[in-house]
Amino acid sequence: MIRAMAVASLLALLVLVLYVPSAHPPERFVEQLRTEYANAALFWGKDASTRMLSLAMSMQESARQASPVPSSKDAAPASGVNAAVGREMASVNQRLFNNPYFRSIDALLLLASFRLAMLLEWLPWLLAFPFTAMVDGYLVRLVKAKEFLHHNPEMFSLYACLAILTSCATVLAFVLPITLHPLAVPCVPVIIGTLMGTAIRDFHRRS
Repeated sequence: MIRAMAVASLLALLVLVLYVPSAHPPERFVEQLRTEYANAALFWGKDASTRMLSLAMSMQESARQASPVPSSKDAAPASGVNAAVGREMASVNQRLFNNPYFRSIDALLLLASFRLAMLLEWLPWLLAFPFTAMVDGYLVRLVKAKEFLHHNPEMFSLYACLAILTSCATVLAFVLPITLHPLAVPCVPVIIGTLMGTAIRDFHRRS
């Protein structure tokens, strides 16, 4: 059940992520980024929001440098036949990648990078809670095994599937041009850690 849920969730997530850029122009993602930045500045402070935006721009630049698609400025100087071939290839790349869909993907990745930067900003402070929840779940599981108490595999499957769905929903929320509360993104590790800790409690353990 858990494997089927994971595969179905990932396939649905892939389809939705590829559909979103076709449904919204790049300007919509840029406008949403401005809104999220303003909300973060009001909630977390100007310095924190500036660090998040700087990290997002850095991730975007790193992804652009790692892209296999060549740009016109990267082309080597040539003459004659080589120059004609180079111009034709540059024209093909321009028509293929410089269209509204790929521009929307670029803007979508920038918005997702900003939200990821918001998560990374507070992740070191939040990791203690998921770790504590999972350790607590393991200790409860150990006590159940020693006392020969019943482990519920259905509840384990339920909470594991909820953790998978929460992770997929988080990724989808990162790319949707909807306004997220600045506190919603940092709460994701807490929710997933709590679900995983609860799932561990009912994972079967032999005494």
